[in-house]
Amino acid sequence: MTTFSSQDAQASPSVARNRDPILAVLRRALPPTGIVLEIASGTGEHAVYFASAFPGLTWQPSDQDELALRSIAAHRAISGLANLRPPIRLDAAAPEWPVGQADAMVAINMVHISPWRSTQGLMAGAGRVLQPGGVLYLYGAYREAGAHTAPSNAAFDRDLRRRNPEWGVRDLEEVVELGQANGLSLAERIPMPANNLSVIFRK
Repeated sequence: MTTFSSQDAQASPSVARNRDPILAVLRRALPPTGIVLEIASGTGEHAVYFASAFPGLTWQPSDQDELALRSIAAHRAISGLANLRPPIRLDAAAPEWPVGQADAMVAINMVHISPWRSTQGLMAGAGRVLQPGGVLYLYGAYREAGAHTAPSNAAFDRDLRRRNPEWGVRDLEEVVELGQANGLSLAERIPMPANNLSVIFRK
């Protein structure tokens, strides 16, 4: 049996800044009960925070990175939350996922910090695993009408592409088209702090 220590539990400064604004949106977007699949859970801090806030939901974190999976598992062990499942290895771009179905999906700061094929896979996966009426929640920076919404987002986009040419702030319209191609309709676009957006799709 693998054991995890507090040293495995990584921390991301952005989580403390964005978790409460995101929680406010999730409170009205997520169903009262069911399974929430979180894609690219990263450190696992969001998973713990949201699983604690929604005791009626079963939270399933996932990631494809080994260090992230260890961090998620460590945060889960420290939290002791009964409704937070062990993390699973999941590559959003893969044609098959180790999840059969979910009532909601959450992906925070994933779309711009991954190749476009990962967003394509995310939308295809949501089309496969979400139940009718299911919710897909995305959070992050987006371009709209072909332009960045703030100078800071333009600088962020340049930095992302410098770090990895396959990364970058995406056009919201293209993400919406991907959703529609996979049976997902844009339900709401919500401005968030620091020029980010919450984007909610429904199946």
